[in-house]
Parts: sequence; C-alpha cells; structure tokens
Amino acid sequence: MSNDISSASSTYLDNLRWQDNQNKPEEKDDTLTQEDFFSLLTQQLSFQDPSKPADNDQMIAQMTNFTMAEGISNLNSKFDALTASMTSNSALQASTLVGKQALLESNTIDFDGSNVAKGSAIAETPVEDLTLRITDESGQLVRTISMGAQSAGAVRFEWDGKNDDGELLPPGEYEVKAEGFQNGDYSSLPLATFKNIESVNINGSSGIIINTKEGAVRLTDVAEIA
Repeated sequence: MSNDISSASSTYLDNLRWQDNQNKPEEKDDTLTQEDFFSLLTQQLSFQDPSKPADNDQMIAQMTNFTMAEGISNLNSKFDALTASMTSNSALQASTLVGKQALLESNTIDFDGSNVAKGSAIAETPVEDLTLRITDESGQLVRTISMGAQSAGAVRFEWDGKNDDGELLPPGEYEVKAEGFQNGDYSSLPLATFKNIESVNINGSSGIIINTKEGAVRLTDVAEIA
C-alpha cells in the first residue's frame, strides 16, 4: 500500500514539474538584429502620417548608424579571431626556438667541451691591436687571441675551447674580455656571445620571451638566432 502511495506521489510531482517547465517563458535574445531593425522601420513607415512623411535624411541616418554598428561588431569578431590565430602562430614559432642559440650582450662563454664557442666584439670605431683574453671560473687567464686591426662594427670571434698550450679545457663558463686601441686610447669593447635557449614564453605586451642562463629577454632584442 505504501509503495502505491509513494508511486502516485512521485507521478504527481513529475506532472507538476512538467507543467512548471511548460509555463516558463522562453529566454529571448535582446540583441537587435538587422531583420528586427528593418521590421521596426517598416512598422514606422506604415503608421506614419501621410501629410507628414518621415524625413528621408533622418531615415538614411538611422540605417547608416545601424549598419555601422553592425559592421563594427563584425569587425571586432574578426579581430578577435585574428588575434587568436596570431597567438597560435607565435606559440608555434616560439616552440621552434628551444635548443637553439641566441646572440646576447654578455661577457661570458658557455663552453660545452666540444663545440666552438662564438661571439662578437662591438667596435663603435675602428680598433687596432684587438686582443681577446679568456679566463676560467677561478679568474686564471687560459687563452689570449690576437685579432689585429679591425673595422668598426661587429667583429666575430671563435674559441675552440683550448688554452694557449693547445690543451682542450673542461666544459664550463668562461669570461672573455676584448681590448684594443680606439682613437689612440686603449679600452675595452662590449661583447655579445651565443647562449642556449632553454625555454620560451609568450607575453601579451612583450611578445615572445626567451629564457637563457643569462635571464629572460625579448625576442626582438636578440641580435641573431643560430
């Protein structure tokens, strides 16, 4: 008996829920579409006073304003899609940089034990008797490379990882200094060396950010990728 009552109650409640759902008003979209606009315009024309017809200039202005608003909305949607596409392309481009090397302003060389280390000395004016001095982590001078006279600009150099005795040195970080005579004065030159790209990030305002042992730097500030 109790089961019959429970079943009847359940059926009654289900019917009430169904009726309640049926009575709920449908949610309407308050957005005014082009079809809605022209429908309203047609209604306006049908009820206008024949002796005082609507001003053509005013009607044209209304149509123009609506068309412009709709065009701007569509344009914004296209810009959003374009932005998403550009972000996706940037992410794909950034992923290909990992494992490569970036030429960054630095006075240290990361020698891996086998590959030639490369860099550039930046000469704002012609330099005479340009000399590179490479020291190890303890500060001991391990190699001196004479490069002679050089023109203004980026002066490329390479180091094979060997000391002055021709012995191959162990992997590690080495410091390099470039010095020479410029305008009669003996001075140091700024340097740029290649650093391994360990990871990349995408920043909305800064674009692609590459991360190396030297820290994070924007891709637009990198002189060269190798």
